[in-house]
Amino acid sequence: MASQDNKSGMRNRLEGVIRTAFMKAYQTIKVDPEKYLEHLRMAYNLPALTYNGVYSVNPDLLDHIAGQTIRASMRLASLEGAGLGMGGMLTIVPDLGILSAITLRMLQKLSLIYGFPYNTEEEEAELWVAAATAAGVDISRELLEKQLVRKFVPRVIQRIAAKASGEIVEKWSARLIPVLSSVIGAGLNYYFVKVWGERAIAHFRQKHLAARRKMQTMPLPSSTALD
Repeated sequence: MASQDNKSGMRNRLEGVIRTAFMKAYQTIKVDPEKYLEHLRMAYNLPALTYNGVYSVNPDLLDHIAGQTIRASMRLASLEGAGLGMGGMLTIVPDLGILSAITLRMLQKLSLIYGFPYNTEEEEAELWVAAATAAGVDISRELLEKQLVRKFVPRVIQRIAAKASGEIVEKWSARLIPVLSSVIGAGLNYYFVKVWGERAIAHFRQKHLAARRKMQTMPLPSSTALD
């Protein structure tokens, strides 16, 4: 019973830590869409001058870029987890803060890769729907449509924190082992980003293909005859 109470108490504390970390990341971290598009053109020879142009790009190329992006984030998270993991549970708060920032930047990049910039409040809300999906949380369209972004985002972050804290309590308790905490921290961060990245790719790819099909079925504008 005591063990269950300890887990419950730890989960509540971690939920607060994750919620604070994602709120801070939300307020301070944003990948610039135009600069990132330029990076994609330079680094991957992406043949698109605008984000609308992404819908004319072979989806296999987008999947390749997305996979590379996730792997880079996994490596970064793994290195960060190995460094802070040496402190065991004492460093879990800064670890989660940095991990949240790495994860959010990855999600923003994946959104842009598949042609979804977040310049408007509605687009920003959609990005957080994707973040919830990556966390394994289902956010209904009804919730999105009825909430202003400034109210919607904190509610989504709360659900993400509740879901993630449960997973962390089950898996990260191994960080209590001093000798292995660095290796375990690296592995857990690697796994965390990998799972979230794979879920996010599935979400954005499905949306991308649906948008592409819609564009293909739209009638071409009729030309005006000259007198």
